[in-house]
Amino acid sequence: MTSTPLPDTPAAPAAPASTIEPAPRASSPLDTAHSQLASAVSVLGYDEGQHQMLATPRREIHVAVPLRRDDGETVLFHGFRVQHNITRGPGKGGLRYAPGVDIDEVRALAMWMTWKCAIVDLPYGGAKGGVAIDPRDYSTAELERVTRRYTSEIMPMIGPDTDIMAPDMGTDEHTMAWVMDTYSVNRGYTIPAVVTGKPLALGGSRGRGTATSAGIVHVTAAALREAGVPLSDVTVAVQGFGKVGSHAAAIFASRGATVVAVSDQYGGVRNDAGLAMDRLYSHVAATGSVVGFDGGDPLSNDELLALDVDVLVPAAVEGVLDGTTAATVRARWVVEGANGPTTTDGDRVLAAQGVTVVPDVLANAGGVVVSYFEWVQANQTYWWSEPEIADRLEHRMTSAFGDVSTLATREGLSLRDAALVIGVQRTAEAHRIRGLYP
Repeated sequence: MTSTPLPDTPAAPAAPASTIEPAPRASSPLDTAHSQLASAVSVLGYDEGQHQMLATPRREIHVAVPLRRDDGETVLFHGFRVQHNITRGPGKGGLRYAPGVDIDEVRALAMWMTWKCAIVDLPYGGAKGGVAIDPRDYSTAELERVTRRYTSEIMPMIGPDTDIMAPDMGTDEHTMAWVMDTYSVNRGYTIPAVVTGKPLALGGSRGRGTATSAGIVHVTAAALREAGVPLSDVTVAVQGFGKVGSHAAAIFASRGATVVAVSDQYGGVRNDAGLAMDRLYSHVAATGSVVGFDGGDPLSNDELLALDVDVLVPAAVEGVLDGTTAATVRARWVVEGANGPTTTDGDRVLAAQGVTVVPDVLANAGGVVVSYFEWVQANQTYWWSEPEIADRLEHRMTSAFGDVSTLATREGLSLRDAALVIGVQRTAEAHRIRGLYP
């Protein structure tokens, strides 16, 4: 399969209550993750013991992360790392810096990573980490100290063969460089494979920065092909103009789609004739937001979700499409760029409206696919070209979509249920083959 190398785009600104521990918040990400697992377990016919094993994290740690601020004041943050499942291989998952991070959110994200890695058939389990901090409120030097202290505290859990971190919300390649250096200094030699999403100068992979976004476009194109619709004929709205959404918008536009609206946490902008991406990037680089861009009209995030477009890409945060907001969606396809953007109630509403949802555990798996490529390259100390990576990514994403779509059609399932059935079944099969010790 031949694919076009990823465009060089500018960086964007910054289950049943009787068996599963309930999350403290209604409609939390963990509630959604447990509900999705329960649906897959029901389809697969697994017993209660198997269900509990699949629902329960293998290991988790909660650490205190003290910081001496630049002015000498000391403040304390809470950090977490969860290894949900490591049966298929070492844990793999991002490190998130956000003020609302808590253990239940990290549990949910780690669970989704388990299924995601299995769906795209990577030899990984699912993990996730986070620190409850708003990185916008702290200097680069302060964030470096937070990262190094957090890494030191969780060091017994991580490693190139045990648990490999990557960037997530609020973190980037520089964060990964600090993690790698801290881990390596404590081990006495350089270990590039302990993280992915690193700078190229430290063993990062070409194409990693835009991999999640490129994967979103690949599965969108595959879903459109099944309906006989060319990508160049569709209109697209992207909610979230961060690392994932901004690059996805640029790649959609480069492949001929008309990106009519984008938004970030401050608001959005709309132009039915298509947004001029180059000018929009320049505006964001200068102002830090899409708000105020003179190439379109302003709109809110809720208004963006309700636009009459072909493809809606929620690429911001969890839970934006709930029972209320999902009822306003007029898009024919929802392609989930964020983790958990659709709640269980939102899923029901979208299904009733005939909206095809390409689920997060498939749609945004491009990042972990190229993270796997980076890990392989680091272990081999042999680096691939960007066209090689782009081609391998496209093949992996379209093959995974084909597996999910085939199962969905054969068994009369939604794409989400089909994807989860594949991920859960592959994980459970690995458990069965390995057996229980002792």
